Amino acid sequence: MLHDADSDVLLALLENLAVGPAHLQILLERKELPSRVLELLSRHRRWTAEYPVRRGLALHPRTPRLIALRFLRQLYLMDLVQASLLPSVPAELRRIADELLISRLPQLPLGQKLTLARRASARVAGALLAEGHERVARLVLDNPFLTETQVLRALAGSKLPVAVVESIARHSKWSTRADVRLALLRHPQMSLGLRLTLLQELPLRSLQTLAESPSLSPHLRRYYRGQLDQRRSAKS
Repeated sequence: MLHDADSDVLLALLENLAVGPAHLQILLERKELPSRVLELLSRHRRWTAEYPVRRGLALHPRTPRLIALRFLRQLYLMDLVQASLLPSVPAELRRIADELLISRLPQLPLGQKLTLARRASARVAGALLAEGHERVARLVLDNPFLTETQVLRALAGSKLPVAVVESIARHSKWSTRADVRLALLRHPQMSLGLRLTLLQELPLRSLQTLAESPSLSPHLRRYYRGQLDQRRSAKS
């Protein structure tokens, strides 16, 4: 009867004392489950005392928004990660799941951060990168969900540790992106050797932009002006 198409049958089934958590997990796997069945289920304290039921309600695509939000806030860490990545979860709830994860980051032990670094969504991965822990950052940079926007956001922080900045500069994927390369060259926490490596493939126009950038320190502007003069001399 858990697979019955009639919502009245399902509503009556929820009142059956023989129904247990295992039955409800099967029921919650039905993506076409009517919202009124989900709503009634959410009001049963007997059932919502069970974590798998709360999890199923939070992740179900047809759970009413406010109900899903209530249970979303109660999810364990990796279930929140799943909520933030599942296409079937509404975009607003995925965003809230990201925010909940980011708010928990300062309290998480290193082991959990390393796990998140491999599997978290773009926003959470970016927040982990911005925290500046070298071991975490190395894993984050290989996260398939990480986006260039999040890498640039992390590089916008002038206090990002040298080791993390240079991990980005050495990364085979991110160091080849034009905007990331420019952000790295703007960052104060970069060794001279890596600056020279990045400058080798930088277009002359981009180098001129760096040399004239008022946001850079006078020392860096002088350095880039010197590199620009060398390039122009070599061309002439």
